[in-house]
Amino acid sequence: MLEGSILKQLVDGRAEPDTTPLNYGVYYKNTLVALCHALEDCILTSGSAPLVITAFQRGKWYLEEADRYSAIADQAEQIVIMAAPEAGFHDHPTSQRKNVALVDLASDDPVAEEWHLMILSPDYTAMVLCQELSATDYGPGGVPEHDLERKFYGFWTFDSALVRQTVELAIAHVGHYDPALQTQLNDHLALLKQQNPALQSDEPAAVSHTVSQVVHYLQNSRNDLKGNLAFSLVEDLEQNLVSNELQAFLRMAQLVDLSDPVNPLAASEVVSLLEMMGQLLDLPAWQLQRLRLSGMLHRIAPAPDLATPANDGPSCPLIPEVQALRLMPRMRAVAAIIAHQGERWDGSGYPAGLAGDAVPLESRMLSLVAEFQRRVAAARHGQDVDNMTLLGEVLSTCQAEAGEQWDPKLVEILGLMVMGLQQGMSLPTIPTKITLGTGLLNPDVADQSLVFPASSELQPR
Repeated sequence: MLEGSILKQLVDGRAEPDTTPLNYGVYYKNTLVALCHALEDCILTSGSAPLVITAFQRGKWYLEEADRYSAIADQAEQIVIMAAPEAGFHDHPTSQRKNVALVDLASDDPVAEEWHLMILSPDYTAMVLCQELSATDYGPGGVPEHDLERKFYGFWTFDSALVRQTVELAIAHVGHYDPALQTQLNDHLALLKQQNPALQSDEPAAVSHTVSQVVHYLQNSRNDLKGNLAFSLVEDLEQNLVSNELQAFLRMAQLVDLSDPVNPLAASEVVSLLEMMGQLLDLPAWQLQRLRLSGMLHRIAPAPDLATPANDGPSCPLIPEVQALRLMPRMRAVAAIIAHQGERWDGSGYPAGLAGDAVPLESRMLSLVAEFQRRVAAARHGQDVDNMTLLGEVLSTCQAEAGEQWDPKLVEILGLMVMGLQQGMSLPTIPTKITLGTGLLNPDVADQSLVFPASSELQPR
């Protein structure tokens, strides 16, 4: 990271230990264009007037986006654009608008090597914070000939605390060039904090629409790659886009956990329990992989209204978060698993009112494990309790519901797992590495058929 860059300042100024991993990754410019367009366009539907700070590297890149920034300026309270000045930089009509400020970066300013988009309001926050790879970083192949194949290192997030912290750094950097603008921006930031001191705009419900938008834009960019002979790295570009589609959902799931003070480790613990149960059932690797993704994402969809009549047959309910997940062909089976986690063994659940073995195995496993983990976390929160005793007590509540809410055979297997945990077996809770999105997907996960084995066939190996 370049000394003096905003990315480096943010990293150096973070307190340790920090509860919010930055999840760095390498992004092609092709991916960043689609990602930024999606995040920018959500400003138009957010219903608030955000502060927007961007770094375009060079004025010519801003000029390519200046027309769309005119529409964004209609909604935004203030837009600040940092870039090395070039012909036409100050002459475009968008640049003449009262709420658009241009900051001419010096040629030796490290921010001129960065690509930033910061959007901050009480209702919507998002950020892309990246730095272009140096010629040395590219290796023997050198800098790509096609502009959209250039690479950037950094991360993107919906986390309002990170966005606010980075905006403060950016405002301070603007002050080196325009102290009056710095004062104006600080006043606006203070007003935002006064309106909502916590700036809780990263609530998962508020983010779900943005995630859908991000996936749409990334998929459209993937479609543009097909048959395009101008790119030499088509497969790499497509993998980068697919990875970020999954990252969007993983980031939303991460926000669910981070916003829950009682159960902040839900996803990682549920994944560990699912893997343990799956191994006891001797499930194949492709099914374990699907369960792993389901565990990571199981909290992104709120429970449907139980008063809603059940649908006929297994299908995903019209929950926006689940429907958005179905936009990715390789994630449709995972979406169905998550959608059916509300089914009950006695058939009184949702969304389809499936009963017994008609409920997909993965959904049966997910619902039991997720509820067991939730009850343990709730009982443990704020209390000094013996963990071994607590596990047994929560298991007893699940055993009492076997045959009604839970598959009896799976409850028996959960009992074996609890016995192992009580005897010292560890439950790893490794944080999800969001930027390894493509590593979580493989061709086998694309199999959209759900598994419906009879409960009598479930025997631990």
